[in-house]
Amino acid sequence: MDPLGARSQFVDVQTLHSWDDAEEQDRDRVDAPLAGDSDARDDSLSGQQGAVRSPFPFRDDINRKVVLYIGNVALLNCTAIVNTSNELLSDKNPVSDSIHQLAGPELREELLKMKGCRTGEAKMTKGFNLAARFIIHTVGPKYKAKYRTAAESSLFSCYRNVLQIAREQAMASVALCVISTAKRGYPLEDATHIALRTVRRFLEKHGESLETIVFAVTLAEEPVYRKLMPLYFPRSLEEERSSLALIPPDIGNSEGEPVVPERQIRITEKPGSLEDDSEDEAFDSDLGLVGSHAFARMEGDVDKQRRLVLQGQMSEAAMQKQHQRNYSRWLGRARAEDLSDIAALKALYQTGVDLCGRTVMVVVGRNIPVTLIDMEKAMLYFIHVMDHIAAKDYVMVYFHTLTAEHNHLDTDFLKRLYDIVDVKYKKNLKAFYFVHPTFRSKVSTWFFSTFNVSGLKEKVHHVESLQQLFTCIQPEQIDIPPFVLEYDSQVNGPYRLPSSSGL
Repeated sequence: MDPLGARSQFVDVQTLHSWDDAEEQDRDRVDAPLAGDSDARDDSLSGQQGAVRSPFPFRDDINRKVVLYIGNVALLNCTAIVNTSNELLSDKNPVSDSIHQLAGPELREELLKMKGCRTGEAKMTKGFNLAARFIIHTVGPKYKAKYRTAAESSLFSCYRNVLQIAREQAMASVALCVISTAKRGYPLEDATHIALRTVRRFLEKHGESLETIVFAVTLAEEPVYRKLMPLYFPRSLEEERSSLALIPPDIGNSEGEPVVPERQIRITEKPGSLEDDSEDEAFDSDLGLVGSHAFARMEGDVDKQRRLVLQGQMSEAAMQKQHQRNYSRWLGRARAEDLSDIAALKALYQTGVDLCGRTVMVVVGRNIPVTLIDMEKAMLYFIHVMDHIAAKDYVMVYFHTLTAEHNHLDTDFLKRLYDIVDVKYKKNLKAFYFVHPTFRSKVSTWFFSTFNVSGLKEKVHHVESLQQLFTCIQPEQIDIPPFVLEYDSQVNGPYRLPSSSGL
């Protein structure tokens, strides 16, 4: 707390000049069309023979949301600031050290509970003694030239996941430090291109969700940002035209994500076959794993085995092997596929442990836009996240709170997922807590667990309130979305600290 009458060391982002107001561009913009006058802009361009628009055209509305700030990100008074760290969230770098110093020891204690963060992911904590309400922690990639593509994709994920959290939490302003630290060896100019174009594309699609994005840089970083920002945030038609020739050939996709040509080529199992042979998909063994296919293991005629399965004549042991091969193929796909768009939904995540010490996994129903996403990728993401979790006892908490029709998972999808996953998922799932169920969801769950799957019905517990959930999982051991807390408080009243007793 600052002494009475003393000037605060913190800087309010509302007092900073937006990129659109940069003094050195005032004269260049005198003759530019008025902001929002799209007709004037079109007329100006159409009057030029052969004029080519930049992939990042002049947008005054976007420029007003962007700030270039030279200074310490930890001093900014905004909704959230970004901290760049390592996988253990314990990195010692100037940005992180400054944030920890000002936030106080409570931040370190909070980070210890998080059990780290993967490269490219982002996690949020409170701001504690900072002026910012929240801190979004992310881990940039280690750069090696021969793994450049992977590093670019990871750095994009850092910025994208930070912005996605800001959007999901309805934040008004977020301040981005330079995520690639000197320790990680990422070339500053290359990293700046990714940062700027990711933010630009995000504002094009979701600009209404954020009022201000601040690029907080040091004096050493400022020249690079000031040189490259006109490429992605031109402040006039003239600046757009002059910057066009300087834009790199690789500008990513519509999200700003690096495009990997190899990932866009898919080779079919039977080149030259035009029909969709779904039967082969169920049977085809993974030839990519040397020694794993039927011939290498001397398992005999796999076609014959498949026929026996269809005729109900295959032994239980052989069926289990067939199921395991099928799951291994799904797991291999899950590990190879880019699932960052599904991860950004924050619909499935690991939190603490229950009173019995079992891992708690959370599913947020409202964060699953069933009608808008690729549900097969959602299935792959579930397998990717859960494979190592399901190796030991675990419980799942499903928040059905405020889910709408477009959030409801189809019974056929759930049945297919249940049939695909390894036996360890079913064996080691000890409880499934269905929080804030509706009458309809209770009926659906009963039918599904009674007629579609075996062994699940006795594990399902309908939980009407968080107070009831806290008799199994302590409040500090589970990360609950704010809207769930607000809903439960309105419906069931504030919760009391529970005593340790079973549900």
